[in-house]
Amino acid sequence: MMQIEDSEKRRALIAHLEQFVTDTRKERLEEVLANRTRHVTVVLEDLYQTQNISAVMRSCECYGIQDAYIVENRNEFEIHKDISMGADKWLTLHHYPHAEHNMKQCIDDLHAKGYMVVATLPDEKKTTIQDLPIDRKTAFLFGTELTGLSEEAVQYADCKALIPMYGFTESFNISNSAAIILSHFSERLRHSDVDWHLSEEEREVLYFDWLQKSVRDPEGIIRHYLATHP
Repeated sequence: MMQIEDSEKRRALIAHLEQFVTDTRKERLEEVLANRTRHVTVVLEDLYQTQNISAVMRSCECYGIQDAYIVENRNEFEIHKDISMGADKWLTLHHYPHAEHNMKQCIDDLHAKGYMVVATLPDEKKTTIQDLPIDRKTAFLFGTELTGLSEEAVQYADCKALIPMYGFTESFNISNSAAIILSHFSERLRHSDVDWHLSEEEREVLYFDWLQKSVRDPEGIIRHYLATHP
């Protein structure tokens, strides 16, 4: 999708693109945008099962979480379309391909954006997700299916937390863990006084992106507009 940095030009293009979608579609886009948040996000470290990756993407989209951070080492990120049901289309994905200390780079970037970074560990006995504050932007780290989070991820995270469990089984799988945590934090935020909404500029940028995904040949429409409105 095309990105336009000039806000005045972007707003003009939004008005132009809106002519190609129905009022019902515009209302739906605005409704979903009103419930989007960047207050909570997830980081997936080197997952290899496309079913889990896609299920997490679907949970993010369903709970209004806009961003997901993808750290790749041995395994390449891949979506299972039948499970994601197109959810990834509406998300902002941040990729960290295989490189030395790419997890630290991801965490550094999250810290720069004001996130508290939480390592989700089933054997951590002191802190549960209920104990975590919701007034801070929070990023949850999820590790690979077999070995969990890397030592680097745990080292640079701000804290560790678990989901309370009361049975014999010691852990949930990755996709279930993400769904539980996102559901818990989404509901807490939406019943709080925390300002978890997107900024006006963030909403405008996403609306422009989503409009492009809602029409045929968006790049052709935009190029024609820009050529006739220099």
